[in-house]
Amino acid sequence: MLLTTLNELDNSLWPLAKKLYEQSFPKQGRKPDAIINGMFRKMRCFLHTLADEGRVQAMALSGLTGGEKILLIDYIAVSEQRRGEGIGSQLIAAIEEWAQKCMQLDGLLIEVESEQNRINEQRIRFWERNGFTITDYEHSYIWVPEPYRAMYKPLSQENAWLGDGSGRQLFRYITAFHEKAYSKK
Repeated sequence: MLLTTLNELDNSLWPLAKKLYEQSFPKQGRKPDAIINGMFRKMRCFLHTLADEGRVQAMALSGLTGGEKILLIDYIAVSEQRRGEGIGSQLIAAIEEWAQKCMQLDGLLIEVESEQNRINEQRIRFWERNGFTITDYEHSYIWVPEPYRAMYKPLSQENAWLGDGSGRQLFRYITAFHEKAYSKK
């Protein structure tokens, strides 16, 4: 599979990745087109795809936060026909390698829904299998009903960005990312 990482919404690749994104996330659970387009205009954001024979099999949207030393993986999706084949893990490994070698980043960061149910627990186990550590701190947003927890994966020996490891510092980074993504400027 071929990893492609772009820092703009390429006219040929984005429609293929967007189709997968829209199939994987319900309308109320994804960012509107205007927000995604704005993120790529005003922030350092990336579109990552894994393609097999020209078909996008997995995609992720990510962006820099924490002084541009941490990569927040905002969304990740795998083609429904290819789920269970390890493609999501391949994409994460490829993003990790890119983040270390090309960007010299300190870590990867995600937020997961922490409400206890089978689907959320499966997602958390997926990230743990891929080397991420979950924090104890539960964060509540005013605009979404469910609580979230941060998960992280250090990429360097310098882990000051983790703060005390509780997740509070990590949510400062996540919140700053979302505030900038949704800002009108």
